[in-house]
Order: sequence, then structure tokens, then C-alpha cells
Amino acid sequence: MAGVLDRIQRAKRPAFHSLSPQQARIAYLMGAEILDLPRAALPRVEEFNIPGPAGDLAARLYTSSSASGLPVMLYLHGGGFTIGSLETHDSLCRQLALRSGAAVVSLDYRLAPEHPFPAAVDDAWAALQWLAANAGSLGLDGSRLAVGGDSAGGTLAAVCALLARDAGLALALQLLITPGTAAHADTPSHKFFGQGFLLDTTAIAWFFDHYIGYHHRRDWRFAPLEAPNHSDLAPAAILLAECDPLVDEGLAYGDLLRANGNAVQLELVRGVTHDFIKMGRAIPEAMSAQDFCAAAMRDALNPPSPHDQPQPQRTV
Repeated sequence: MAGVLDRIQRAKRPAFHSLSPQQARIAYLMGAEILDLPRAALPRVEEFNIPGPAGDLAARLYTSSSASGLPVMLYLHGGGFTIGSLETHDSLCRQLALRSGAAVVSLDYRLAPEHPFPAAVDDAWAALQWLAANAGSLGLDGSRLAVGGDSAGGTLAAVCALLARDAGLALALQLLITPGTAAHADTPSHKFFGQGFLLDTTAIAWFFDHYIGYHHRRDWRFAPLEAPNHSDLAPAAILLAECDPLVDEGLAYGDLLRANGNAVQLELVRGVTHDFIKMGRAIPEAMSAQDFCAAAMRDALNPPSPHDQPQPQRTV
């Protein structure tokens, strides 16, 4: 991990906070899969649209099998609510589908500052409801439904699990990968890992300032720790990185879910930073982390074993 950080530093790429959001999106896209695993060939990768509260939202479906009736996870990409896209997380979504046997639907939700809080929440929740009702139109089983995401996407996934509980929508799993859960970046890990560990304090402030005003940050749709009730939620699988400013709030959220009677699997990966799960070319822990996520998906959704599926004839 230290070697990866050294190479990133020597590349002298401009910091996100020194760029406009539009420039930062391009920079993130250009570098997003340099350290990621090559895009796995899958028998089914399809582009489609999901109706959103302000118009259609682009989405991408991944399956490692041509079988019908697969369970499905809605995946919400990271990027501080400001950057990131279907393309930046394509490799990761392919790996989750390949390793779990479940279908994965990645959502291109609206980004700040053009679409500030709660636009991303509204889009994610609308997409989850649509999948529950319309997965059959994609040949999927909407009764076996999960939500997941990394970083800001992990925040959105946790919020969707709370909204689903309140709406009576049954979820099999919430997969939270290095999520943000607190109102303010003020835990000890933010101080200890806030400089030189990939995700810096200045970057976090830049993301949040584009997304939501300071005085609104105790809204639980931004900070799930602030929700008034954490009982009766979908089982959680939480993946955290030890050297991540967000690790303390991830641990706190896992503790809070457990204290309220929810099933929680929590994996704390030592010696790695935020976003490590997308560094499979350089860090073996990325692949074991993907296996942890896939195992949680299999256990919760019970898709056919990937090893028992016939080999696809056509891959994309």
C-alpha cells in the first residue's frame, strides 16, 4: 500500500480540490481503472434507463450467467457525491457479479454541485423501488433484492436501507464498502489519516461543500448515524479500511446496527487506504475484499453458484 501511495504521489496528478467538478470527473475517469482489475468478460452487460424523480437515469446491468430469475443488487458508486460514473466502477461491478453469481445494476445518479443534496438520495431510492417492482422486465427476481455501494455510494446504500425499512420494502442485504456515516468529519481517524493516505481532509471538504450546506449535515439522509431509529434493518456487510479517514464512522455504524438487533458482518482490512477495493492489480487485499462482498451477497441472495453455471458462449 505504501508503494502504491508513493507511485500516486510521484505521478503528480492534480488534487481534486484544485480542479472544477467537471475537471475532477475527467481526472477520476482517466485514473479510475489504472490499478483496478481488467474488466472481466461477462455474458450479459446491458445499458438501460430507470425512471428517476427528475428524468431517466442511466443504469448498467451485469450478470455472470444467462439464467433467468437471478437476484439483484443495486450498486451505487463512490466519488463524494460529486465525481464517479458507470465507467469508473465498471470493473468492480463486473467482479461482484462474477464472484457472487447475482446480478448487479449500477446506477448513474445525479451529481453535485449541479444537483445538490438530496438529489443523489432521491435517485438511489427511486431506482431501488423501481427494481423491486420491475426486475422481472430484466429477467431478474426483484423479491431477492440488495443494495450496496462504496464511499459516498455506501452512504447512499445505508440511507436506502433505512428508507426501505420505513416503506416496508424487504431487502436481503446492505453492502457498505468504506461508507461515510457521520455528520461532520471530526472523528480521530479523520485527524490521523487526513493527510497522505489517499483520501485527504481537503478533498472530503471539497466534496461535501459541493454536495450539502454545513448546517444541513445532521440530516440522516446525509449522515445515517443521525437517523432516529436503526432497528429492523436489512442485514449489513460492512467492509472497512484501517488507514481511512472514514474508518471510525464505519465502525460506529456497525456497532450501532448491532446494538439495535441487526445482523452485521464487519471486515476491517489492515494496512490499506480508502478505495483499496479498486486496486486489484497492485494489492491482493482488494481481491480478498471482493470475495468478502461476494460471499455476503451469495449468503443473503442465494444465487446459483458461479462455479456451477455453464460457460458463456458470448461475452462483453
